[in-house]
Parts: sequence; C-alpha cells; structure tokens
Amino acid sequence: MESTTFGAALVETCVAAAVAAPSIHNTQPWRFGLDSETVTFEVRADPDRGLRHVDPSGRALLLSVGACVFNLRVALAHFGWSPVTRLLPRPDDPDLLATVRPSGLTAREGEERNADLYEAIWRRHSSRFPFTRRPLPAAVREELGAAAQAEGASLRFSEGVNVPHMLRLTAEAERRNRLDARRAAEGRRWVHRDLEPAPDTGLPRTALGSQDAWERLPLRDFTAQRHPERLLARPFEVNPVIALLTTEHDRRVDWLRAGQALEHVWLVATAHGLRASLMHQAAEWADLRDALAAAPDTAHPHLLMRLGYGPQGPATPRRTPGQDSR
Repeated sequence: MESTTFGAALVETCVAAAVAAPSIHNTQPWRFGLDSETVTFEVRADPDRGLRHVDPSGRALLLSVGACVFNLRVALAHFGWSPVTRLLPRPDDPDLLATVRPSGLTAREGEERNADLYEAIWRRHSSRFPFTRRPLPAAVREELGAAAQAEGASLRFSEGVNVPHMLRLTAEAERRNRLDARRAAEGRRWVHRDLEPAPDTGLPRTALGSQDAWERLPLRDFTAQRHPERLLARPFEVNPVIALLTTEHDRRVDWLRAGQALEHVWLVATAHGLRASLMHQAAEWADLRDALAAAPDTAHPHLLMRLGYGPQGPATPRRTPGQDSR
C-alpha cells in the first residue's frame, strides 16, 4: 500500500485502473466525472455503448460498470485511501450508477486486502483457449467464493451432471444468437476488421480464441459465422471447471453488485495464476437464464465463469482516461 496525496496524476491512474475492467464485447459502457469539491468519482452509464439487442434490459451494461467500480476501489486502496462507495446514489439521476469517494488514509480491513489485488488488474485478461487438466485446489475455490460473497453475490461451482446441463443451456443460447440476425450483426460490429488505426473498444481477432473441436464447450462466436480460418478448432478440456455467479435479488443495484463480485473473483483468480473466460450467452435469453438457476426462486443467475490453468489471453484495447471522462 502506498500513501500519497490526491492529485491529477492519481485521478488519471485510478481511472486507468477502472477502465481495465472487463465489459461485454469490450464496449466499455462507462463515463467518469470528478466532483472537485468533495473529490468524489462519479461513474455513469454510457448508453451509446450499450447492446440494444443482446442486452435490452441493460443488465450486462451494469455488470460491466460494477466491475469497473471494483477496480476503482482497488486502485484507491492500493494508494492508501479508504474508498466509500455508493451505488445508485441519486434516484432522480438514473445514469449515475456509483460514486466512490476516497476517505482518509487508513483503509478498512476488507479494502486493505483488496489493495493487494492492484497488480492483478493489469494482468487480468479473458483466455478463450484450452486449459490444462490441473485441478483447482479446494482452498482456492473457497477463496473465490468468499470474494463473491464479500460483494453481496454468490459463486457456485457446478458439479457432476450439472456441468453438462449448464453447457447445454449455453450452447442453445449460442445457437439462438447465431440465428438472430440483429444479435449476430451487433456482435460482429464489435469485432475488429483490420481497421487502421485500430479501434480502442471492441475485440481484435487475436482475442477471440478458438472453438472446441469436440463442440462440448460453447464459447462465444463473436463473428456469428464460425469460419475456421478465423476461429480455429482445438480440443478443449474434457472436464471444465464452471462456476455460476448469482445474487439473491435481481434489481439494478444487484446487477452492479454482481459486477463488483465478478471482478473481485477474477482478480483473486488472476493472483493465483488462474485464467478465466465468461459464458454469458444463456443469461441473454429469459427462459435460459431462469433454467440456469440451480434452485428456482432462490437466486438470480448472471453468468458462467470458466476457470482453469492455461495460456494468458491477449490484452484488448482500452479508451484513455480522458476519453472516459466528461
């Protein structure tokens, strides 16, 4: 932890850490403001970067912003501040999703632990590649579950017959996404087409990874075309480690909490040398999302996380802090 005064350089560094968060299709649907009188970060939705067809409710947008808020908290704690976070602080301003204010130079116990995750922010990347057979230690699973719980969410590891069930639901969602012309076009819009200069949002083709040659793991086909020269087929792990992220309720504030939980889990996983990729497809269809719930009426699913040991995924582009501010 580093104690420091709060100035323009620190603001820029903290925002850079925030925008390193994952977002659906790497749309980066956030904007930042700073109340100079109270030195409070304001994190807003950027509706122009929402996915109208894939995410009509805006739930994935809020998950993305929640992940961004968690990174901001980690950065502030790393520099010795105790961040005070409020979600949806103004009902009359629905685009203001969160405020984060650095308070004092003595971080609370939980935030002190978060500060240790700062270095992982810069190493966390989606890995859409095959993982090894190395098992996930029970202690690591427990730590990942505790990270989700700390943010008001739950991370449940699927076991036995439940894994094929989850994968079948994801495969069905992926099939629907390919057949839905509007969703397919929206996905292709965020895949780079060898443009110069390269876009600062979306996904370069190097980040798309490969497809499972055995067609057991339904990774997202962002091109919605499945051309083998773009997404090479390779054999993936036979027994993937799949975890389901849920919240008890399903309000906008819960979506933001789930996003913070997602990033907390992902940074802890990164610190342990784990790789991760997300399977969000089934949550994009109401009936399939309901079917993801292990116990109906007790939890609301948000996405599946695939975890394991393997190659690190490539970095994806980010907008500069100035572009994300207002």
